Amino acid sequence: MSAEPLGVYVHWPFCKSKCPYCDFNSHVRDGVEQLRWRDALLRELEHAAREAPGRRVETIFFGGGTPSLMAPETVAAVIARTRTLWDCAPEVEITLEANPTSVEAGRFAALAEAGVNRVSLGVQALDAGSLKFLGREHSTDEALEALATARRHFVRHSFDLIYARPGQTPETWAAELERALGFAGEHLSLYQLTIERGTRFFTDHARGAFVLPDEDAAASMFEATQARLAAAGLPAYEISNHARPGAACRHNLIYWQYQDYVGIGPGAHGRFAGATPQGPGKRATRRASGPEAWLEAVEREGHGTAETTTVAGQDLVEEALMMGLRLVDGIDRALFASVTGADPVDALKEARLAPLVAAGFLEVRPDRFGATAAGRQRLNAVLERLIA
Repeated sequence: MSAEPLGVYVHWPFCKSKCPYCDFNSHVRDGVEQLRWRDALLRELEHAAREAPGRRVETIFFGGGTPSLMAPETVAAVIARTRTLWDCAPEVEITLEANPTSVEAGRFAALAEAGVNRVSLGVQALDAGSLKFLGREHSTDEALEALATARRHFVRHSFDLIYARPGQTPETWAAELERALGFAGEHLSLYQLTIERGTRFFTDHARGAFVLPDEDAAASMFEATQARLAAAGLPAYEISNHARPGAACRHNLIYWQYQDYVGIGPGAHGRFAGATPQGPGKRATRRASGPEAWLEAVEREGHGTAETTTVAGQDLVEEALMMGLRLVDGIDRALFASVTGADPVDALKEARLAPLVAAGFLEVRPDRFGATAAGRQRLNAVLERLIA
């Protein structure tokens, strides 16, 4: 019997500057002690291997923050140590998020040599005014050059764009999307700009510093994006992610299919299977968020775990639903039952489920359960109705 698959997430919390829309666990520091951080990441990785032993690693994902600011030697050390701590799939997917500045693109050869085989670039926009508004430090030319460099060094690469920006119309977004397709490889991530509490944009938006496109315009952009990318051979496989057949990000699919993963680094989360008195469950871990607090905890205790809880019963079902309904293919009912111990349709209350099916937001098939295109477009509202 083969070992159960596992994803490994590695969080690098540092950025050169904090983007005004970002609510991730990212921090700006004048300097980072790379050797000290490398040692700490390796120590917590060893702790994670004790938390989830005997597994087969299918994916490694370096997220942030800005992982392309990590020393390539640190990336190489984490990958090598992962291979010694667990069995690894022959075609393990190793993704690293990167900013497309010329300095960071200059590290791509070393990162590929370290073992990274997939890179995801935070381009975000293709015009100077939007890049400035979004707080990005690269120019459009730098972004396009970084994409060209990525193509030279990585077989698999992706980039992100943010749409529904102030002043943007469905027509201007369609033109930008058309230009982006000229540089696209196997994967694109296209996110609607949202205003998150705790960000600079939240404060700016509240005081009227800028206005977002209205709901109708944003909906038109979303619908046009789905149609244009499908026609280009990059259909959506998740609300914001598009890929050629077989080119989906396997690590993110672990999250959305509610499979198991460990997380190391400040603020990293983990979810991995473990039996509970209520039946199937997940052990949920969360590392300390503050970089300095995490580092000191690892050096003192061997890990920076701030909280360990068990997710079971209805909480397990609801968490799996919130992830799986993001997928265009929806939820594999048999896989869902193997993870949660419950069929997703049977676990929901008919009074909540039936109106959403009748309204065309959800669909039930013998083998799958999922949101329709209309349901995915307004998934937060659907989930509010579906889950107490």
